[in-house]
Amino acid sequence: MIGALVLALALQSDKLPPATPLPPPQTEEAGVMRPITAMFAGLAARDPAAILAEVRPEGGATVALENADGTRTIRHMGWADFAAGVKPGPERYEERLTDVAIDIDGDIAMVWAPYVFLIDGKPHHCGTDHFDLVRENARWKVQNVTWSQRTTGCSTGG
Repeated sequence: MIGALVLALALQSDKLPPATPLPPPQTEEAGVMRPITAMFAGLAARDPAAILAEVRPEGGATVALENADGTRTIRHMGWADFAAGVKPGPERYEERLTDVAIDIDGDIAMVWAPYVFLIDGKPHHCGTDHFDLVRENARWKVQNVTWSQRTTGCSTGG
């Protein structure tokens, strides 16, 4: 009985509309980039809660700042302090990554990429971002971000 049904469907298959192709499966790399992209969207929207939704609370952010006088400063902050620095304002923020390198081993991942930070479409500063991520309950979260920051040699990055 089932065989006859399968045969009947097979004979009519040329009369059926073409199947809608399935989207490609999400790559591991796309899964790793999802919380980073969401953090950048939260930054652009100036939404601290959106940023905090993508991080593990015990992590944090570290900046290696190259000052205008050539000195360097290292500053670390917890995620709450980092997010508190994102305040409403009229300027349009955008962070662009280029030449992204992603390494994954089980439930840990690292993303390394040059970046440029734009305010109203103009380079404000640039450097290199380094994110480390952890996968929990099938979802990637940012544990830490470390970045270098300078104001010289910055292009729009794309």
